[in-house]
Amino acid sequence: MRPVLQWFSRSLGSTTLDAVDVQVRRTRLPFLMVASLIAALFLAPATNARERHETSWVATWAASPQRAGAPVIFNRQTVRQILHVSLGGHRLRVRLSNAYGDQPLVIGSARVALPGGGAAIVAGSDRQLRFNGSSAITIPAGALVISDPVDLQLPSLGDLVVSLYLPENVSMITEHTESVQTTYVSGTGDYTAAPTFPATTLNAFYVVTGVDVTAPPQARAVVTLGDSLTVGFGSTPDANRRWTDLLAERLQSGPGTKHVAVVNAGVVGNRLLHDFVGTSALARLDRDVLVQSGAQYMIVLEGNADLLIPPLINNPSEVVTIGQILQAYRQLIDRGHALGLSVYGATLNPVEGYPFPGLWTAELEQKRQDINRWIRTSGAFDAVIDFDQVLRDPTNPARLLSRYDSGDHVHPNDLGYQAMADAVNLSLFRGVDQD
Repeated sequence: MRPVLQWFSRSLGSTTLDAVDVQVRRTRLPFLMVASLIAALFLAPATNARERHETSWVATWAASPQRAGAPVIFNRQTVRQILHVSLGGHRLRVRLSNAYGDQPLVIGSARVALPGGGAAIVAGSDRQLRFNGSSAITIPAGALVISDPVDLQLPSLGDLVVSLYLPENVSMITEHTESVQTTYVSGTGDYTAAPTFPATTLNAFYVVTGVDVTAPPQARAVVTLGDSLTVGFGSTPDANRRWTDLLAERLQSGPGTKHVAVVNAGVVGNRLLHDFVGTSALARLDRDVLVQSGAQYMIVLEGNADLLIPPLINNPSEVVTIGQILQAYRQLIDRGHALGLSVYGATLNPVEGYPFPGLWTAELEQKRQDINRWIRTSGAFDAVIDFDQVLRDPTNPARLLSRYDSGDHVHPNDLGYQAMADAVNLSLFRGVDQD
């Protein structure tokens, strides 16, 4: 009995063991009553835990932040962005980032809504975002913030409109380049609640880097770490034909995978080992992948840019060996496994014919083939997704199949991205749903 009383004493904080013991003797509580009291102490937290975990936060959309090559100037303007989510929910929160800013970034107002086409929103769907109760927030240089939760019925595979008013003159250093999605910029003024407004357009995401939704506790996210193929470069703008979007559609169509979200952590020109347009994959892994809410799976499609970019920018000091690339893969795998993620490796797509004279060489192709052989046969990844096999021309494996070619012989078109999505074995994600 005394060990139980010791635990009981600790649970009461400052109450001493002797005081508990004396109180039990003084009141002559029957043993069963004491046991019932102790059992209640054990059972009550479990019941509350079940209530708290009827739903959980899961990432449904992301855009990895990058340092802008040529910063855009916003001067007391509203930026309205359309985000195509994978998993829906009735409650959401939004992540805003000033990751590369060298000055605090003031957000004067932020609102979410459902899209009405172009720069318009659906009447009655508009909701104000707050940050610890305030409608405005200043994001320190290098920091990110998360909004308070807001109620909005967001359908799976639907679009979310995020409108931000930037009340100061800002040279926007943090962006997500090549969004394959139109962003709308107002004239001077706060138009965050406006049904629509005359706008100029850009092809990048600004400040907004993530959306989480409430979902059943069994919901999980697969995060895709990659370069311009994962961004969806070459697909039809505003059509959501990235391979990650198409994979989300396939997952939503299956009863065993309908609670799996797909989060795109692609960056144009991304390399494993060196920065270029964006921070290297090894350096941004924690920020862009490992901390995503509900992350359970990671798909890695990285490596071609490590081979292509050094000769493209005439920088022989950044030429990498196969051994260095494989070591980088193992680092991604080990760090993912350390947090309980399943890590799937994707083979590198063909790149012969990339429209820069002298860029492609037989030596580079041999490196790509050797890397793909290791991905397929090493057993280092938890599973392999063979994009190379479905994209290559059977008569010339160094080249992209012509019907999948967007025109630059590297990036697929919509049909090619569909082939990539179809190449993913959905059994890799089954077993998530329990209903």
